[in-house]
Amino acid sequence: QVQLVESGGGLVQSGGSLRLSCAASGNVGLVSAMGWYRQTPGNQRIMVATITSGGSPDYADSVKGRFTISRDSRKNTIYLQMNNLTPDDTAVYTCSADLDFGSGIRYPAWGQGTQVTVSS
Repeated sequence: QVQLVESGGGLVQSGGSLRLSCAASGNVGLVSAMGWYRQTPGNQRIMVATITSGGSPDYADSVKGRFTISRDSRKNTIYLQMNNLTPDDTAVYTCSADLDFGSGIRYPAWGQGTQVTVSS
């Protein structure tokens, strides 16, 4: 239905920056909110930042002031600009899209994830 492809992960030193991208394809008319989540081994996936179809962002407290989520609706793409990275930001970052089928039926689509590693 909807495919999400992330890019932009990698290895960066503490204090550095990375920009993640997530492009949606397929039945993109179903996509409403989108967001980024992250997961470390042995832990649950947690929300990092989300953005509504109207462009309103929300952030986890741990990234406020450092990360910025944005959306280009023409390209069906969201971005996560990550600044002042610390080793605690090391995780697999996964893009998600909330799919709205109408009549209250919604479920998320997920990308494959991209590794972000911050060295100290």
